[in-house]
This record gives sequence, structure tokens and C-alpha cells, in this order.
Amino acid sequence: MINLAILISGRGSNMKSILSSITSGEIKNVNPRVVISNNRDAAGLSIASKEYDIPTSLILPNGKKGWDYDKHLDSVLNLHGVLPSDGLICLAGYMKIISSEFVNKYKFRIMNIHPALLPSFKGLHAQKQALDYGVKITGCTVHFVDEGVDSGPIILQEPVKIYSKDTENEISKRILELEHKLYPKAIKLFAENKLKIVGRKVIVTNDE
Repeated sequence: MINLAILISGRGSNMKSILSSITSGEIKNVNPRVVISNNRDAAGLSIASKEYDIPTSLILPNGKKGWDYDKHLDSVLNLHGVLPSDGLICLAGYMKIISSEFVNKYKFRIMNIHPALLPSFKGLHAQKQALDYGVKITGCTVHFVDEGVDSGPIILQEPVKIYSKDTENEISKRILELEHKLYPKAIKLFAENKLKIVGRKVIVTNDE
């Protein structure tokens, strides 16, 4: 059984899609242990506790950065049984850069979803970056987190077509719909031990 922690900063829509997939039985062998936020106004905290009865924790920065902050995060994870040996941490709209010490401690056990086809359009406002650049196709990416920004090994990707009259909001909505499907799929593969990391590549074994 994999003990899962979800880190959020806002509305928690990807968090909700993950928890819904676990509740429905689509994802098996994953036990959601805690939802953590660095933002006291994150709507996802209420959703996790009231709709899914998942413990939540608020860890405010209070001026702490890097490993100084992440040490507190690490202690909360351990308290809820999310360990580097057999846990999984999913970043779902978590607007905070994770320290290299934390990444190395939980190596290949931290996932993130990004609203672009990485390695293009890393960082913030990826949808606007794609629109401004004039690409015809964008999408979303689930990847393992490494020490860089949106630079870790890619697990799954899904494309979204950009039309000439699209606005940033329209593109964002279409990408988000795909994110809600792609993230649970990546977690399911992880839980079924179907992800093999070879260098920078993530190989999906027994892919149907």
C-alpha cells in the first residue's frame, strides 16, 4: 500500500480528481493520508476534509525558505506515514519551489502536473506562454520532480490543439479537463509498479 500526500496551494481541482479516482476504485493500493497547503485560503483543504474525510495540514512559510521550510513539511509527512521508502507525494497546484534536499530525500516519489508539453513553456503562466509563442499544439505533462523547475523525467503527456480565436482562459479550461484524467492515470501506473526510470526516460511497462 502506497501512502499518499497531496500538496496544494489553491482550489484543489487536481487533488479532487485524484481522490475521486481512489474513492471510485479506479486507483487501487493507494491510501491518501494527508493534504497539505502553504496557503491558509486554499479551498482544497475544505474539500479534502469535508468531502473525502482526509486529514489536512496548513504549513505557512512564516519567512522560511528552502530546506528550512521543507524540514517542517517532511516532519508532517512522516507523522502521517508518508515516507521516502514507500510514499508518494503529488503536487497539485502547489505554488512553492521544493528544496533540493527534499527532492533528493524523496527521489522519484514526487510527481507534478504542468499545463504544457514539457520541456516547452516551463514555469508560471504556461498557457499564456504557448499562446503568445504561437504554437498550434500545447497540452499537459505529468513528471517526476527533480531539482530544476518543471525539468524532471516525463511520465505522461497529452496534447491540446490551439485554435486561432482561443483565449488563455479557453486553453486553460481544455488543458485542465485533460489534467484531471492524466494525473490519476499516472498515479495508477505508479501504484501498479508499471513505471521504470532509465536515465531521463520513464518507461511504462505492460502499457495497454
